[in-house]
Amino acid sequence: MDKSGAARRQGLRDEANFMCDSAYLLTHRLLLSLVMLILARGSDAGGIAIYWGQNGNEGTLAETCGTGNYDFVNIAFLSTFGNGQTPMINLAGHCDPYSNGCTGLSSDINSCQAKGIKVILSIGGGAGSYYLTSKEDAGQVATYLWNNFLGGQSSSRPLGPAVLDGIDFDIEGGTNQHWDDLATSPMPIPDAWVGGALKTGLFDYVWVQFYNNPPCQYTSGNVGSLEDAWKQWTSDIPATKIFLGLPAAPDAAGSGFIPVGDLKSTVLPAIKDSGKYGGVMLWSKYYDDQTGYSSSIKSDV
Repeated sequence: MDKSGAARRQGLRDEANFMCDSAYLLTHRLLLSLVMLILARGSDAGGIAIYWGQNGNEGTLAETCGTGNYDFVNIAFLSTFGNGQTPMINLAGHCDPYSNGCTGLSSDINSCQAKGIKVILSIGGGAGSYYLTSKEDAGQVATYLWNNFLGGQSSSRPLGPAVLDGIDFDIEGGTNQHWDDLATSPMPIPDAWVGGALKTGLFDYVWVQFYNNPPCQYTSGNVGSLEDAWKQWTSDIPATKIFLGLPAAPDAAGSGFIPVGDLKSTVLPAIKDSGKYGGVMLWSKYYDDQTGYSSSIKSDV
């Protein structure tokens, strides 16, 4: 959400202004153990996760991975699913899913994975139509995700035959019901939308939105609120790694942008000693192109 509260980005991503409780979640394990993938990290060093797919001017997926800046790329978004709806992906200006125009992304996905980059499907987003009505509904969505994006089989895979590395839960609307069912078969904790899912312990990585959330943001010269929130997340959430979620440019969010110098000198030193520190998540590739933020911080992350 921009400073005026109006939607401003092409596509479906509109940052929700939660009270420090919007988490971006990566899991490879879905309802009924449909997915039991393990993402192996090459080292304990931090990495950078980026969202791609919501602006046609941000370059291709292959070009995104070709920068060498990212360890994770979240394809955003599968924005329609649940409640008996036909699931639908929306990648803004990149391709037309209604004409099977996104299946060509398989070659890009394979190219990224060949470089050791994990390519993730992000479900949800700040707009769209998604919610789960029951445990059975969650099971149907999990089966769809497995068959159409992960290791299952389907004649209508939206992104073609490439097998993605996991599922990112970017749940910013609908209800807070049954996300734990999907995971297992505003920043007080628990998270307003997916607190139950977070507590399952099934999430490998959690990206936490430290922007558009004044109670837990960094302000010039004051890292205290962010550091306190970070400690709460890392102590309370049973995830393998926690990521610091940031906008890649001042215009990418209503508040919470951290200048590169402050991030390097003040913020990262305050959180990197945590055993759960995983790195930095950025919204988004389009804004990163404008500022070169990831290039500027990569060696310090």
